[in-house]
Amino acid sequence: MSPVEVRLRVIYGDTDQMGVVYYANYFRYFELSRSEYFRARGGSYVDVEKRGLMLPVVDASCSYRAPARYDDVLVVKAEVTRMKRASIEFSYEVRKDQDPAILCTGKTLHACINREGRPTALPEDIVKLLS
Repeated sequence: MSPVEVRLRVIYGDTDQMGVVYYANYFRYFELSRSEYFRARGGSYVDVEKRGLMLPVVDASCSYRAPARYDDVLVVKAEVTRMKRASIEFSYEVRKDQDPAILCTGKTLHACINREGRPTALPEDIVKLLS
């Protein structure tokens, strides 16, 4: 499963009093890269939800190595690292553009649920889309 990279510029509102990206904003960056992962393969979260399915985050982690600051251009790489019958795991790397040093890594685990909130198998076409 090939990764997708997204570039974004850190805005002032993403930083804290110390001038670095506030830790929780990395999860927003992860979400952006997940959405683009779907788009790069010809799908979207909207398409999944129209089918009565949702992919909520049920576990999330982030390990921070170095700070990002206001006006940095970041590259957020997302890839599917595991799929089970009713779940998907994404892994992420964040670095500054033109710099190979990794600022942080993360993971999110998503359950596939129906409108009633019950776990349900990932449809085969979604499995193929994300593989």
